[in-house]
Amino acid sequence: MLKGIPKILSPQLLKVLAEMGHSDRLVIADGNFPAESMGKDAIVIRMDGHGACDVLDAILQVFPLDTYVEKPVNLMQVMPGDTVETPIWDEYAKIVAAYDDRGADAIGNIERFAFYEEAKKAYAIIATGESALYANVMLQKGVI
Repeated sequence: MLKGIPKILSPQLLKVLAEMGHSDRLVIADGNFPAESMGKDAIVIRMDGHGACDVLDAILQVFPLDTYVEKPVNLMQVMPGDTVETPIWDEYAKIVAAYDDRGADAIGNIERFAFYEEAKKAYAIIATGESALYANVMLQKGVI
């Protein structure tokens, strides 16, 4: 056990977060995201019993967001014509604002298929058990 480290962060995940360098990307994926097929060239960490908000909050306690890009946090855009509500995005904005002075301004959107292409280049993908739709979020690591 370590002091000051959220208990949800496993030793494997802490190791991966520490290995990542400036501008490396991390995907926190919802339960519907094809983490294993998208993550063939990435480290895939299973956190099926956890929701994406809890994972995001814990990670941002130890993970600096990139200050050299306008949007170091990116969400998967809702497909045109899809009537899905995305209340989890409001929760993400609150969490990001707690750790980054830019708040919601640090959050962008990436078209669904472009998000998949970017996810294939991620350093790591965390597969959560999140059931909310369009709950995928990509973080770009900054410097301390």
